[in-house]
Amino acid sequence: MAVDVGGLSPYDWGPTIRAACFGCGKSMKKIMVCLKRVVDYNVRVRVKADGTGVVTDGVKMSINPFDEIALEEALRIRERGGAAEVVVVTIGPADCQQQLRTGLAMGADRAILVEHGTELEPLAVAGLLLKLVEKEHPDLVIVGKQAIDDDCNQTGQMLAALWDRPQATFASKLEVDGDRIRVTREVDAGLEVIEADLPAVVTTDLRLNEPRYVKLPDIMKAKKKPLEILAAGSLGAALEPSLRTTGYAPPPERQKGAMVADVDALVGALRDKGFLG
Repeated sequence: MAVDVGGLSPYDWGPTIRAACFGCGKSMKKIMVCLKRVVDYNVRVRVKADGTGVVTDGVKMSINPFDEIALEEALRIRERGGAAEVVVVTIGPADCQQQLRTGLAMGADRAILVEHGTELEPLAVAGLLLKLVEKEHPDLVIVGKQAIDDDCNQTGQMLAALWDRPQATFASKLEVDGDRIRVTREVDAGLEVIEADLPAVVTTDLRLNEPRYVKLPDIMKAKKKPLEILAAGSLGAALEPSLRTTGYAPPPERQKGAMVADVDALVGALRDKGFLG
């Protein structure tokens, strides 16, 4: 490949050639995408009457939206020839097979369910994912930056730490070049571009892509794709919780708004409610 360096000093040639060559390397063998089953984002979450959790019986469950973005990005990388296989994994009860089948219908090659009946903390989830990483040897692990149920934003970072591999969080753009990735990530001051060696962990942000629509023929094909089921206890990861949830409560209802005649009345109303000293 020819790279035009006309008008550049020799000190600029290196970065220019690296930028021009990025994306020309050999493809990865495997991408592992982590999915989580959550209450659908269109459903209004309700707390149980006894305060022990949220109502899930009869409620529509879906793939966590950020994880769906992660899967879409993995599929796009594979479609560009950047990977040979995409594997989706999840941890949860047997009902999670539904979300894995959705992932297979989107285009994943196979799925793995680590069956566990109760909710796990991010560190325990990261420990189980580490066991799957050691079993599957993926070149890249992509997860959503957070789940919309607990909003922890911890699992991807913890997995990278346990795996002792690089991490790139809040990705709004992802490029793969052989054994390296370039990630554009959103930070407070704008955008930051970093490069990392593979294997690595990437967490996806909302603006990375728009997931594809699953069609009926793809849903039918997904039923024939392999789905492996493993018992969480068989992987040898620590699952004991370090936190104890004492109760759940809905947020207080918003008070009805009131019309005021002028600024003085507004200031007086705010002072009466304690918002002003």
